[in-house]
Formats: sequence, structure tokens, C-alpha cells
Amino acid sequence: MMNKELMTAKILEAKVTKGMTWEAIAEAVDMSPVFTTSACLGMNSMAEDKAFALCETLGLDKQVAEALQSCPKKAWDGAVPQDPLIYRLYEIVGVYGDTLKEIIHEKFGDGIMSAIDFSMEVDKEENPKGDRVVVTMNGKFLPYKAW
Repeated sequence: MMNKELMTAKILEAKVTKGMTWEAIAEAVDMSPVFTTSACLGMNSMAEDKAFALCETLGLDKQVAEALQSCPKKAWDGAVPQDPLIYRLYEIVGVYGDTLKEIIHEKFGDGIMSAIDFSMEVDKEENPKGDRVVVTMNGKFLPYKAW
């Protein structure tokens, strides 16, 4: 079976060859751009019909579709990333993580925001002072249980 790294490389090559955006690929498989991209980068899996639709869209073979369906190992390098955009997201969590935790606990109680029952959107907001990146995260609240 093809591993996720090779799968991602094949998908990225096909994406460039076809001149497609993540938005267009996601639309072709009727999924969100964020989830579609995440699955293509190996951090989520796709249902069989979506995996085969994506491969048909990009002209990829059955091995890529099978790799898209396999359960990922959700792990990443523990080092602070060097990519400026990803680093800034770490910075946001570093600066505002405790604040978000306090506010979530105050509004909901002791628990977490699910990253499983979750959705995220990335939008562009035009602004005369400079375009804005709008990231909306929507996760189910999961209270901790006492026993």
C-alpha cells in the first residue's frame, strides 16, 4: 500500500499539472476545501467515494485513492515550525491559548473543543487597510466526566 507521504507528493504534482486550486478540487468532490486539503496532505482520511472522485478529478490511480482512505497517524514535528505562516499560528496559540481556555471554561465548563467533531473555514476579507485572513473554527464542546 502507498504511504501518505508518497500519496501527498502525487496529489500535489497532479494539482500543479492540472492547474487546480484546493477550492476547485474540493468542489469537484463536494467537500470543504479545508478538509479536502488536510486529507490530501495526509492528516485526515476520506470515504471511498470521495477518494475515488478526487483521484478521478486529478487523474490519479487506485493506489492514491486507497491511501486517501487509510487512517492517518496524526503526528507532527514537535519543534517550532520555521514557515512564517505556520509559526504565526503557533504564536497565536502561545499568546491567546490560555485566554481561549479561560473563556471556553467560563462559558461551557470544564472540557475541551473537539478536533474530531469540527469544521474550519478560511476566508478572505477585503479591507482598505490590507486584506484580512478570516479563520473560523467550529468544534463541539466535550465536557470532562467525573466518575
